[in-house]
Amino acid sequence: MNKNSKKIPVAIIGASGYTGLELLKLLVTHPFFEIVYIGNSEGGIRVEKLHPSLKSVISQEVLKSDASQIAKVAKLAFLALPHKTAMGFASKLLEYGVKVVDLSADYRLELDTYEKHYCKHIDKKNLSNSVYGLPEFYREKIKHTSLVANPGCYPTAALLSLLPFCDLIDEKYPVFIDAKSGVSGAGKRCTDKTHFVSIDENIFAYNPLTHRHEPEIKEKMKKYSGKDFDINFVPHLLPIIRGEMVDSYMLLKDEGVEPLQVLKDFYKDEQFIRIYDTPVDMKSPSGTNFCDIFAKVVGKKLYLNSAIDNILRGSSSQAVTNANIMFGYEENLGIPTISYVP
Repeated sequence: MNKNSKKIPVAIIGASGYTGLELLKLLVTHPFFEIVYIGNSEGGIRVEKLHPSLKSVISQEVLKSDASQIAKVAKLAFLALPHKTAMGFASKLLEYGVKVVDLSADYRLELDTYEKHYCKHIDKKNLSNSVYGLPEFYREKIKHTSLVANPGCYPTAALLSLLPFCDLIDEKYPVFIDAKSGVSGAGKRCTDKTHFVSIDENIFAYNPLTHRHEPEIKEKMKKYSGKDFDINFVPHLLPIIRGEMVDSYMLLKDEGVEPLQVLKDFYKDEQFIRIYDTPVDMKSPSGTNFCDIFAKVVGKKLYLNSAIDNILRGSSSQAVTNANIMFGYEENLGIPTISYVP
């Protein structure tokens, strides 16, 4: 579409949290999407009061989220809601003909995997029709779907580094993934772990080997490669606001692999993947939709090192990229590429 095309009216549901805030920041200047509905669980507040950083940027009423009212004004809805709540909204919106980009886990996994790690699924019909929103791998399917399941932040960083090597990894041996994220990934609500006195000058693992993103990584690697890799995932919380780094360790089938060349060949046409010849850092992709990747081989030992902004590429900017694809726009429209450095 050209710049004279009529704007697409969009809704942001779950606007109170960090991902909702990032969606607002991205969409308020988007050339073709227009925010017509902002919703949360309560309503009755203006968005600049809900997020004071948006004062003089956007002034709009936040409404109590109602699918029937959203359908009257919007053609696309971003759902920044908790799991289970999201599928309740998505199922109704899809019935009304509203396209959905869901940032929760509700449509990311196969039914058995989802119900084992989350809860009973109440929208099996749409679950089977959803498309996993990792653009580098599912771009063509995203173009033709009405429901995108936006990937988790850790799976995004892990899969983008791991998937190019699926045919080279020795599946007889486990894959170990050591991941670290800023506190914004834990959500806006304060907990014992995210309280300042707990996280400041501290680092700790949480849900080691049982985190819900482990089955997401495992399932997507199997779906892509047909191989049942033994994934062992341990996330850590860092005393920083945003950013994410994932380090993965595995054995290759053969020696002589040039991992940086593998990555460069695989992603040669991808604008949001940056390949580095030295280990990456979390600051460089902060504030952007980039995923930065480094790799090194010693004999058959393969080390993969990737970094993203956890609430942009790991959530909101990836969601907007998926929406761009769904509506036939260029992927990079409204997508940030200038990092928060220094």
